[in-house]
Amino acid sequence: MNLAIFDLDHTLINCDSDNEWPRYLMKKGLVDQAFVDMKNEKFYQDYLQGRLDIDEFLAFQLEPLSRFSRSELDAMHREFMAEFILPNISPMARMLVKSHQDAGDVLLMISATNEFIITPIAREFGITEVIGVSLATDEQGNYTGAYVGTPSFKEGKITRLHEWLAARGETLADYGKSYFYSDSRNDLPLLELVSDPVAVNPDAVIAETAAKRGWPVLNFM
Repeated sequence: MNLAIFDLDHTLINCDSDNEWPRYLMKKGLVDQAFVDMKNEKFYQDYLQGRLDIDEFLAFQLEPLSRFSRSELDAMHREFMAEFILPNISPMARMLVKSHQDAGDVLLMISATNEFIITPIAREFGITEVIGVSLATDEQGNYTGAYVGTPSFKEGKITRLHEWLAARGETLADYGKSYFYSDSRNDLPLLELVSDPVAVNPDAVIAETAAKRGWPVLNFM
């Protein structure tokens, strides 16, 4: 059996869900332009350059989730999906995931974006195993604005992957092949770990690395 691991942003979707969510909140009048600008201008550029302070970013990004109940957030996410995410899913991305489904592979989405945002998107692709930034909840099950455990970012993706495998009583060696599809330099540690790395819509660093190492390159944009 093989394991197919997928990044989300700019890989299975042609946008960054962590960027689109603040845009949705602004459209609803729930955050102001300064919030969106901070996210898109500072944190997103830091992410692209590989210098994101994950703790600073998560404190900023997760705070709005604490303002709403889970039922309110679920309703908001349905609107968000329809307007901001579904138009950014290409037929080629759907075909890629389906090819692994048809082959009987185990499918896993792993993203530096939080689990609230990514889990419904993963389900849209038929992916039920999901690793994102895990969110703290209160006694009523509402998000507190904090995160728990290791953020699934850079080397943290490897930590979280090994935790997920251990919970299943497995290691990576239990799979014949392990694929990882990603666009970002931040994912080099995991790309170098799997047996079959694949660059998708690659940034400059990943494109150069793929060319040097002979990794397959897919472009869905």
